[in-house]
Amino acid sequence: MPKTIVLSLGGSLIFPDSLDKKFLSDFKKIVVKYAKKKCKFVIICGGGKLARNFQQVASENNKLSNEELDWLGIYATRINAHILKSMFGSFADENVISDPTKKISLKKNVLIASGWKPGWSTDYDAVLLAKNLGIKEVINMSNVDFVYDKDPKKFKDAKRIEKMGWGNYIKMVGAKWTAGMNAPFDPIAAKEARKSGIKVIIIGKDLRNFEDILNNKKFNGTTLS
Repeated sequence: MPKTIVLSLGGSLIFPDSLDKKFLSDFKKIVVKYAKKKCKFVIICGGGKLARNFQQVASENNKLSNEELDWLGIYATRINAHILKSMFGSFADENVISDPTKKISLKKNVLIASGWKPGWSTDYDAVLLAKNLGIKEVINMSNVDFVYDKDPKKFKDAKRIEKMGWGNYIKMVGAKWTAGMNAPFDPIAAKEARKSGIKVIIIGKDLRNFEDILNNKKFNGTTLS
């Protein structure tokens, strides 16, 4: 029985400033390699800089609500998801999932998903998909390699956290979502994961590290549970 991997793929890796063709090509090779051997992949795509570009341009011309900004982000995730689906070709299901609560059958070894509704990020959609499929683990891959005790971009003495309980994580990042929020894992998603007993693994873009997880080896990252 193939293992099903639910992966929240940060838009910061798909579209950091423009499409990261090198990363996406290398990512595809690894997913196809393991899809041929022992895994099924459900990959939920974030919006990245594309979403922020949409939000910024629209906001410059009109004052937008959080909901309107979220919708722009959701459309960006759908563009990214369709690009990824196209890259995988016949390995991926022909449908991009936008509603993570609908019944899903994993006919192919790769299923691509996008954003769903305003009020949260695609991290939450990843948790709902895991819950829907009866999977108790979500991998969150983005440009953040660990959860830190404080912002490592501002504080040189920021310390990596390898394991953290959901209660402490939610205290640290807060409980509210705002459009374009930059947190290691969306607080709305964190609350749902906590309630549903789902573990989340936070890792950066190092694909060898991703392979270590697929091979049940020691990896660099933060486990939230």
